[in-house]
Amino acid sequence: MVDRLKFIWDSPRPCVHPLVAPNGAVLTVDSPVDHPWHHGLWFAIKFVNGENFWEEYDTFGVLRATSVTVADGVTHADIEWVRPNGEVVVDEIRRISSTEIDNDCFVIDWSEQLVPRVDVVFDRTPFTTWGGYGGLTFRGAPTFVDTKLRTSDGVFERRLGEPSRWCAIDGVAQTASGEGAEAGIVIVDSPRNDAAPVPWYASTRAATYGQGWANFVNAAMLWNGPLTVAAGTPVELEYRMIVHSGTWTADECDRRVRELAR
Repeated sequence: MVDRLKFIWDSPRPCVHPLVAPNGAVLTVDSPVDHPWHHGLWFAIKFVNGENFWEEYDTFGVLRATSVTVADGVTHADIEWVRPNGEVVVDEIRRISSTEIDNDCFVIDWSEQLVPRVDVVFDRTPFTTWGGYGGLTFRGAPTFVDTKLRTSDGVFERRLGEPSRWCAIDGVAQTASGEGAEAGIVIVDSPRNDAAPVPWYASTRAATYGQGWANFVNAAMLWNGPLTVAAGTPVELEYRMIVHSGTWTADECDRRVRELAR
């Protein structure tokens, strides 16, 4: 199997990029021209007490990895959410592990613990024609083409706030040699998460991304409204991602999600 995922910890938004399917198809992009604050596979929230932790222009907060260790196959990162004035407002513990299932499929388990140092309001831009996003996010490469979004109830070009336990995207992505290969990812929301089943903000194409393939999938945990959290109270989230070669029908995605349930 090719190298599956690479961690970038010195970004303003620590992330996984590139994320590579077992057949070598590169699925993600980091800092695309249209939205340079999009970082492969990453986790961030739009606003913390009204300050921007999503976009990276004007004044914005950053996620600063202070410690990264690996033990028993699990990458453990301590991340500080730093306000524009330099104060830390949230302590994050991120745990990521990867497990090979077979030659055509592997699983990423991703967990978050967010512990605010002060009372906070986690929020998003309310959806109008865009918005509602925040949380775990995938931005696919522009060379990831002919993509489709799938959930257990259909195939879509866009998914705007409808809840589902999982959302998948697949299509044809380029390998390192420039050849096209069918591949995809299924992002699974844990039933233990507070917003489960989470609404999804996802698009294969949208005018805001310009011409070409947008390939944006967000488990929009704040779609229905802000989350107020008292200082010292942990917010815990779990996700599972199934990265695969080939394209899967919705039925195949659903079967794999059930088979690989914790």
